[in-house]
Amino acid sequence: MQVLLPPGWPRPKGYANGVVASGRQVFIAGMIGWDAEGVFHTDDFAGQVRQALLNIVSVLREAGGMPEHIVRMTWYVTDKREYLAAGREVGRVFREVIGSYNAAMTAVEVRALIEDRAKVEIEATAVIPDALP
Repeated sequence: MQVLLPPGWPRPKGYANGVVASGRQVFIAGMIGWDAEGVFHTDDFAGQVRQALLNIVSVLREAGGMPEHIVRMTWYVTDKREYLAAGREVGRVFREVIGSYNAAMTAVEVRALIEDRAKVEIEATAVIPDALP
């Protein structure tokens, strides 16, 4: 995977502007903060992020992938102020579950998610290299 940073652009914090990768592509549907049985264990924003990321990692492992193979994420949040206020904790959770990898990311505030209790939904795309080291 190669992170794309045009000359003269400042390095973004917590994401990449673009990524080039080759291999087997994995597309992961939007994951929310409930467990495998569809149960929410918290209404805390960072807690829901943690569970959504764990769900992404579980699906990715089914394809033989690992968190560092994630090349793109789209985050849908129901309250951008809550997202921004939880930024430090979200960063910590991200590093614990995913690592300090450079995925291209987008965050979008939405009016609501299909599951009323959900505060965040995260989609992911991963590229598993053809030859794993």
